[in-house]
Amino acid sequence: MPSITDEGFNRLLASFKREALHLETRDEYGTAVELPHMAKWAAGERDDLEWLQGWCSMLREHVKAGRSVRRARVVSEPLSDYQRWSYSIAYPMVDAGEDIRWVPRRLVSSVAFPGNDFYLFDNRLVVFLIYAGNGLGTDKVTSTDPADLRLCRSAFEAVWKLSIPHRDYQPL
Repeated sequence: MPSITDEGFNRLLASFKREALHLETRDEYGTAVELPHMAKWAAGERDDLEWLQGWCSMLREHVKAGRSVRRARVVSEPLSDYQRWSYSIAYPMVDAGEDIRWVPRRLVSSVAFPGNDFYLFDNRLVVFLIYAGNGLGTDKVTSTDPADLRLCRSAFEAVWKLSIPHRDYQPL
């Protein structure tokens, strides 16, 4: 599977036509952008979330154009520190139009998942997100293989049926 650059991935995030589906299955991430903000949260410091405004602006544009962005987070309970932080910063994204939902891992035992988190764009291209053990992203690889597209769509929709909208989810 070919890798995609961060710039190429950002172009996909900005230019899909109908929908972007994002499945997250890890309890810990460590993206370079997020780490300093999570550290502030862990120290009890306030974060104005200004760093999220570009994403939120793009979400508002997608919603205005009739496109949807759905994210399902499969999480262990009680939540990891990362997921508690992630929950605490999700409201601006939800308010901007991203449909973020939470799925307790205990509910997905019989759901077939691909081996990595992914974005599925317009049911025509999947971008698998590859992470190191410490949660840092190491690669993004793409596929248009119909079997990959079917697996990702099926996994996402199965998880979505079990999901709890962000505003209704009560973290443990």
